[in-house]
Amino acid sequence: MLSAAEKLMQTTVRLECLLQNGKTSTGTGFFFSFEVDENASIPLIVTNKHVINGSTRGTFVLTKRDDAGEPVVGSYEHIQLDNFESLWLKHPDPNVDLAVFPMAPLLNGAEQAGKKFFFLPLGETLIPTSEVLSGLGGIEDITMIGYPNGIWDIRNNMPIVRRGITATNPKHDYNGLPIFVIDCACFPGSSGSPVLIFNQGGYMDANGNLNLGGTRVILLGVLFAGPQHVAEGEVQTIDVPLQQLSISLSKIPNNLGFVVKAQKLHDFRAQLLARA
Repeated sequence: MLSAAEKLMQTTVRLECLLQNGKTSTGTGFFFSFEVDENASIPLIVTNKHVINGSTRGTFVLTKRDDAGEPVVGSYEHIQLDNFESLWLKHPDPNVDLAVFPMAPLLNGAEQAGKKFFFLPLGETLIPTSEVLSGLGGIEDITMIGYPNGIWDIRNNMPIVRRGITATNPKHDYNGLPIFVIDCACFPGSSGSPVLIFNQGGYMDANGNLNLGGTRVILLGVLFAGPQHVAEGEVQTIDVPLQQLSISLSKIPNNLGFVVKAQKLHDFRAQLLARA
């Protein structure tokens, strides 16, 4: 039986894209689902628009599951799809760097071929309501799961977990946009990583009350960008880069990341239901 932490490590997927210019890039996606009713859901992969923009072919890796419904760690399959960018539904707001990939056709095809894959989607119930946000302190420990610099446990198809804190209050819109800032090491390939509050055994609420026992999981948002400064000292805000480029200009991460708020995922529900 998987622990809470082990379950979270089964929520992400490494994305590899072949771009129109012939270069290859990597990014992070995570599994998510909208519940339609008690018997139906819409399974998705969530990432950033800029991760899949300009991609002609995409590849991701899914872990196989056994007849008991458990993951077969180390046994997985590469899924390769052409016209990759066209398979994603992009958020209509240009200020919201989110895109979703409906998984139902892929899963139905796999089932018909006798293949079973294991993944654990994050759900709508993990997106904080205004009431949940009001109960958070200004500074919270955060967990980010993904594939920085494309690094992963290739033998077991496992991601890399990083820890940090909220650098701005997630209750507020940073600079008037539906984003907040985290203090966490954010490197190429981390784009699309889920940013969560993950507490085991206890946590302190905004009023200083200690809550003991149980596990708290809150999906705060999705990493999409971060400020960097160049060697000359100029500060620039850029999309978390997808590629390792041979350039003479040194860009140094500030160990800060910009995160689009998870509430913006709600905006996809109506679009997906209309397509169903």
